[in-house]
Amino acid sequence: MRLWLPVFMVIVANWVMKASGPLALGDRQLPPTVVTVTSLMAPVLLAGLIVVDVGGASWSQFNWQQVVGVGVAGLARISKAPMLLAVLCGIATTALLRLFGI
Repeated sequence: MRLWLPVFMVIVANWVMKASGPLALGDRQLPPTVVTVTSLMAPVLLAGLIVVDVGGASWSQFNWQQVVGVGVAGLARISKAPMLLAVLCGIATTALLRLFGI
């Protein structure tokens, strides 16, 4: 039961947050700028989490090979490569940099 109580608390908190938007707005529409900002929040938060994860705790575990690998994967994805190929390019780049000690 100790595990399930926090799970149920998170479920209820999530439900309350999701319900608060329609309750506050009613039938009114959001302005287009607010819709644009809201739609960009998820990618920005994901990018922030990736940066924090790559940097490590207090940036003490910063690994530049990982940064280069993520950059190569991003460039491959921008150049319309399939997701799996882009991820494999990033993995291969990181592995080769670590292998050769560059």
